[in-house]
Order: sequence, then structure tokens, then C-alpha cells
Amino acid sequence: MRKDRIVVDPGFGFGKTLEHNLALLRNLPRIAALGVPVLAGWSRKSSLGKITGRPEGERLPASLAMALLSLERGATILRVHDVRETKDVVEVWRAFKE
Repeated sequence: MRKDRIVVDPGFGFGKTLEHNLALLRNLPRIAALGVPVLAGWSRKSSLGKITGRPEGERLPASLAMALLSLERGATILRVHDVRETKDVVEVWRAFKE
């Protein structure tokens, strides 16, 4: 398979503990170093509920924080539920980086 057809999804939340997910996030730069797009899907995950104590419908701030942390560590694709809010956060982040 050609490299330009590959996206790496570390699978945040899928059968992993909170500790596993945080370790994956901490090591995301190593995954990004593979040179292919990296997808991060933290939106509304139960791990965020474990951190914040909030139910699924109240995890937007935590989801946005994890989106930014993922981008900072090399993610290039975000899977989200709250597109408009995430887009705003990403635009502010990009403006800051320029």
C-alpha cells in the first residue's frame, strides 16, 4: 500500500484504560514521526468523564482540550462531535502558531 493512503489511528478509548490513553497521547509525537497523518478521536470519550467527573453531554471543554493537546503532539486529523466549537479552537491555535 502506498504511504499516501495510510492514516494512523491510535484508537483512543477503544479497550484502553485512562492511563493507556494518556500514555498514547504523551507518545503521539513518536507515532507522528512515522510521516503519515495521525487521527485523534477524543470527543466525549469516557476517559474524559473519568478525568472530569462529567457525563457525556458535558464533556465539550475536555474534548476541546484534548483536541488541542493532540494537535500539539502531532495529530493532523481530529474526529469530533462538536465541529463548530472545535473548528473555532483550531483556528485560534493556528493563528497563535503563525
